[in-house]
Amino acid sequence: MQLALKILKYLVGVAVLLLAVGFLLPSTYSAQRSVTINAPADKVFPLVANHKEWKRWSVWNQRDPNMLMTYSGPEMAVGSKWSWKSKSEGNGGMEFSAVEPNKRVGYILTMEDMTPATGDLKLTPDGAGTKLTWDINGNAGMNPVFRWFGVFMDKLIGPDFEAGLKNLKKLAETA
Repeated sequence: MQLALKILKYLVGVAVLLLAVGFLLPSTYSAQRSVTINAPADKVFPLVANHKEWKRWSVWNQRDPNMLMTYSGPEMAVGSKWSWKSKSEGNGGMEFSAVEPNKRVGYILTMEDMTPATGDLKLTPDGAGTKLTWDINGNAGMNPVFRWFGVFMDKLIGPDFEAGLKNLKKLAETA
């Protein structure tokens, strides 16, 4: 019995320590990935700026082809929105907050139980092609558990960005 109490005290102590450290971690997080696409910006931009095109290259749609998607708002413009429901990828939504033809698409991402995050997909000339940079920035607030996720956000979401950019590159270069 004493051994069980010692183990319980140890586990409670570790949990309290992890929570305390969580409050000391940065509240902000970010991730960024880039790819050079051998196609002009006017060929890449519609694949990024049209919310219905994302399902063709997004890794999340590929992981769950049965994802329930709902679209609203204008296509390729500020206010373009979509939401999704997925057992494997979570529920959420995205809205375009900025659209600069052939240059940039800004977005606001909402996921269940999380503070909204913002990001950009920026297109810049790169030789005869286009460099596309995808980033996300967010704030975990005062939640120490979400702050721990923030520490690892680049490693968590970065590979998904890379896979999506690879799919987009292939799509833009072969279309």
